[in-house]
Amino acid sequence: MHNYLGLDIGTSGCKAAVFDEGGRMISLAHRDYDLQLTPDGGAELDSDLVIQHCLAAMAEAKAQAGGEVRAMSVSSQGEAFTAVGRDGKALCRAMVSSDVRAASYAREWPKGFGGERLYQITGHTAHPLFTLFKLLWLREHRPEIWSKAANFFCFEDLLHLRLGLEPAIGWPLAGRTMLFDVRRHEWNPEILAAAGLSADQMARPLASGSVVGQTKDGMLVVTGGHDQPCGALGAGVTQSGVAMYATGTVDCITPAFAKPVFSETLRQNNLCTYDHVAPELYTTVAFSLTGGNILKWFRNEFGQGRSYEELLAEMSTAPTSLLVLPYWTPSGTPYFDCETPGAILGLRLSTHRGELLRAMLEGVAFEMRLNLGILKNAGVALDELRLIGGGTRSAVWNQLRADVLGKPMTRMEVTEAGCLGAAMLACAADSGRPVNEIATAWARPGERFEPDATNSQFYDDQFVRYQQLRPAVRSIIGGKKSCAG
Repeated sequence: MHNYLGLDIGTSGCKAAVFDEGGRMISLAHRDYDLQLTPDGGAELDSDLVIQHCLAAMAEAKAQAGGEVRAMSVSSQGEAFTAVGRDGKALCRAMVSSDVRAASYAREWPKGFGGERLYQITGHTAHPLFTLFKLLWLREHRPEIWSKAANFFCFEDLLHLRLGLEPAIGWPLAGRTMLFDVRRHEWNPEILAAAGLSADQMARPLASGSVVGQTKDGMLVVTGGHDQPCGALGAGVTQSGVAMYATGTVDCITPAFAKPVFSETLRQNNLCTYDHVAPELYTTVAFSLTGGNILKWFRNEFGQGRSYEELLAEMSTAPTSLLVLPYWTPSGTPYFDCETPGAILGLRLSTHRGELLRAMLEGVAFEMRLNLGILKNAGVALDELRLIGGGTRSAVWNQLRADVLGKPMTRMEVTEAGCLGAAMLACAADSGRPVNEIATAWARPGERFEPDATNSQFYDDQFVRYQQLRPAVRSIIGGKKSCAG
């Protein structure tokens, strides 16, 4: 029996899972770590601690599975990078996606380089979450680190370094740096030069599913990629009309394209185009940076020691009349709005905790509905959404999403789809089987949630009001700038 390991490196923790050659999960280990926030908008992770936890989770998962793993791959959070010295040691903490200190660079730098030109090379529109702008911030504000840095690695390639291998980075993760040409599949020399970088400071980019090397115990290490397309592969998203809906720290929808789509509609709405981890496919990412983390915030502030499950059990099963703008963080697509704060409209003394929680989750779902409409207008129509991630364990929450979006939702049997997608890539590299064939066999659908007609009609009307909420809040606070260039 051949076993394969998928490692998912997230913002709040990492997970390592081992799957047998039939795609059944036989072990799972996880480690949590804390995001460190700074008063100036910084959001950082201790890179060494993250890698230590990754190695510990991998060791535990392998031990639970009997010790033998043929190959492994990584599903990694995007954008976060670590400056590494010539001795291979980390020089700084990793600046993660929600770090907004580079907002001015994302607005101003593309004006000199050319925003349209940047999009045509990278498939992305400017936002401070991307590595390029974080590096520009580091160069100016942390010159002592910049001058000592021999390399800049994302978490996938940093793990390779710690495993004693020459670091490589999967095309989809490289794409999230905005330093990568997503059509030529190489670091773009013009962008690198304009940022004061060289290609030899970055990991070698390889197609997802390529062999990086072999560890001392004989395990193959295979390139994975950005966590969202890895999760999409784990959910079996290898054809048009179907997309992954992931709920973790963020809410995210990831479909599959047969070819790269560079559309003005997508560009104007900050919806990118870059490599899928499945071969010869592309994808986009529609996301709200306030996603499952809004539930964590609610629990920490108002939960009074209750678990997530207990709070969700208190939640009303009926739609609420409250309207919530879910901008507890900077927004994601389509607005890339760093200034407008979250808002709750319609509170009364009769409002109870379960109603407030439901309204907050409705707000996130409305934001994702907004993105679905834009994708449809750009020619990316989706008939089914496949649910993955920790936030899919609640049937009430899943039904809420189906009702708000008006789409059937299928909860996948293995919700740790990032780990599963990475393991699929490892299996394909080791066995020679086509990864799409493995995905068809391993991605097993579970419970299906159909929209409730009465609730969906209510949400159709509520969505009209929801679309007026952001402009109203912005007019009150005087917000004029977005995060985008």
